[in-house]
Amino acid sequence: MIVFMPSGKRGQFPRGTAILDAARSLGVDIDSVCGGRAICGRCQVEVAEGEFAKHGINSTTDNVSGPGDAEGRYRERRGLGETRRLGCQAKLESDVVIDVPASSQVHHQVVRKPHEDHDIAINPVVHAHFVEVPQPTLDEALGDLERLYGALASEWDLHDLGCEPAVVRALQSALADGKRQVTVAVRNGSRVIAVWPGLKEKLYGIAFDVGSTTVAAHLCDLASGEVIASAGKMNPQIRYGEDLMSRVSYIMMNPGGEAKLIAAVRSAMNELVEEVAADAEVDVTDVVEVTVVGNPIMQHLVLGISPVELGTAPFALATDSSVDVRASDIGLSINAGGHVYALPCIAGHVGADAAGVLLAEAPQRHDGVSLIVDVGTNAEILLGDAGRLLAASSPTGPAFEGAQISGGQRAAPGAIERVRIDKESHEPRFKVIGCDLWSDDPGFANEVKQVTGICGSGIIEVVAELFLAGILDADGKINASPSPRVVEDGRTLAYVLHDGDPTIHITQNDVRAIQLAKAALHAGARLLMEHHGVDRVDRIRLAGAFGAHIDVRYAMVLGLIPECDLDQVSSAGNAAGTGARIALLDKASRARIEQQVRDVVKIETAVEPRFQEHFVAAMAIPGDDTARPSRAKRRRGRRGRS
Repeated sequence: MIVFMPSGKRGQFPRGTAILDAARSLGVDIDSVCGGRAICGRCQVEVAEGEFAKHGINSTTDNVSGPGDAEGRYRERRGLGETRRLGCQAKLESDVVIDVPASSQVHHQVVRKPHEDHDIAINPVVHAHFVEVPQPTLDEALGDLERLYGALASEWDLHDLGCEPAVVRALQSALADGKRQVTVAVRNGSRVIAVWPGLKEKLYGIAFDVGSTTVAAHLCDLASGEVIASAGKMNPQIRYGEDLMSRVSYIMMNPGGEAKLIAAVRSAMNELVEEVAADAEVDVTDVVEVTVVGNPIMQHLVLGISPVELGTAPFALATDSSVDVRASDIGLSINAGGHVYALPCIAGHVGADAAGVLLAEAPQRHDGVSLIVDVGTNAEILLGDAGRLLAASSPTGPAFEGAQISGGQRAAPGAIERVRIDKESHEPRFKVIGCDLWSDDPGFANEVKQVTGICGSGIIEVVAELFLAGILDADGKINASPSPRVVEDGRTLAYVLHDGDPTIHITQNDVRAIQLAKAALHAGARLLMEHHGVDRVDRIRLAGAFGAHIDVRYAMVLGLIPECDLDQVSSAGNAAGTGARIALLDKASRARIEQQVRDVVKIETAVEPRFQEHFVAAMAIPGDDTARPSRAKRRRGRRGRS
C-alpha cells in the first residue's frame, strides 16, 4: 500500500513500482517533464516518517529503495534536499506514506486568505520615538541606557522604563552610528524593545492566521495601519495528517513527533516573514510585533505547547488566556526584541481564530441575533446579540474542503468551483478556478487544458443543483433519469459532471458526505439558537475562505445554515485574519477580546443530547424541521413504521 499526502489517495502496487508511476495511476498531482530520466527534478517527494494510525502504516525511508546512480548524479549536479527523493527513481519496497511538496505539484493550491478592508482604530502597542541622547561626561556616572531613559522621559514623558537585552547590546553602536540620535521602539509605553541609529520613520507588525491547511501573513505599517504585503502558503504539517486529530495521533504514536510539527509550522511562519518583508522591501528587523490566531491545536503548536490533551475528552486547553511572549522564544525571525501576542482560545474546539472572528464581526454591536460560522474541518459557530454570546464547534469533517469526495480537491487552478445544471436536459455547465469562462463558452477548451477535480464551493453547488433539477430527492438519494449523465455506480447511481480525463462523478457517497457535513453544521447552529431561546436569526455571516467563495443561495438550498432573509446572509471574508490585524493595530482591542472570551457561553456539542436530534433532522435537503414541521412529521412517521 502507498498513501499520498495531502491528497489522501492510496492504492496497492507491486514491489519495485516507481513512486511517480504509482502517483500517476492514482491521479495524484506530481509534476514531471523529463519522462522519468532524473533530469528535470520536478517529481521530488518526501517519505513521511512515523506511525500513521489512520492508515495503519509505519512509514520509514527503508520502505523505498535507496538512491541509484541517476539520482546521485542529479543530486551532485543540481542539488537535492536532504529528505527529498526523485519520484521517478525511488521505488516501493513496503507500505509507505509519501508527501508531495507544493513545489512538485502541477496545480498548486490557491491560498484564498486575502485581507479585507475594515475600520480599525490605530493605536498599536509599539510606538517609535526619536530622541537625542546627551553625551557622557567624566563628572556624571551614568550609563548610556540611563541617559536614553532620561531623554525619553524629558522628550516623550515616558517613565519607569525597562528594556530588552538586545537593546543593551545594540545601544552604544547605534548611538555612535547615529551621532547620539536614535529611534527606539517602546512597547506598552514601558519597555524599550529595539533601537536604530538616526531617524526610523516606520515600524511594522505581522498578523498571522495559522490554519490547519494554510498559513497567511499580513505585513502592516504600525503607524498607518496599511497592509503593505500579504502572503500565504500551505501548512507543511499536512504531511503528518490532513486533519487535526490525525496530527495529534501522530504526536501520540511517534516520539519526537510534537517537535516536528512545531518546527514545521514555525518554519512556514518564518518563510512568510521573509516573503512579505521582501515584497515590501522592508528589513525583517523592522518588524517588532506579531499577532497570531489559529484553531486550538495550531495555537498550541505555534507556542510550543503539546496539543495531546485536546485529542481526547474533556479537550482541555493548556490556557484559555492570551499569551504574550518574545518572538525569539518561539523561533520567529523578526527584530530580536519583538514580541508575539496570541489571542485567547474560547474552548477546546473553538480557537483563537474564532476569537479573531468575534473581534472583527462584533455581533454584540448589531441589532438582532447574529450567527457567524467559520467553516473548516471543524465549523466554529458564534451566535448572539448585545446581551449574550454563545460558541460551539461542529465536526463537519473535511468534505467541504474536497476530502472524502471522489473527485474532490482543494482550491487550485483547474478545480470546478461553480456549477449549473439544466432543469430539463440535466446537462451541466461549470467554471473552474483560473478561468472566467463557463464550460459551454467558446474558447473554454483552449483556456482550460485540464479539469482536475471539484473544490468545496463547487461541491456545494453541484449537490444543490442536483436537488433543484430533481435528480436528488429530499433524502439525498440520486434518482434514475433518462439523461445519460446519470449512470450506474455499483448498487447506486452517480451523476457525470465532467466526461473527460479525469472523469468527475458525483456519487451517492459524495452526496452522503455533504449531507453529514451540512447536518453537523446546521445542528450546531440550531443547538446555539435553542440555548439562546430564538427560532430564527436576523443575520448570518460566513467567515473563512470557504465562506468567501460559497454562493449563499446554495447554502440555503442545502440547509447548510438556518433560514434567514437572503439579503442578510453574507460573507465575512477572512474574519479571523482581520481580527488578528485589529489586535495588532489597536492595543485596546486586546483587553476587549480577552473579556469577551471570558463572557462567551461555551456549548460542547459532544455532550449535548439535543445535538444528535438536530443532526438527524438536518440530514434531509434542505433539512430544517423547525421551519418544515409537516415534512419532519412524515420522516418521523416513516422511521416509526420501519
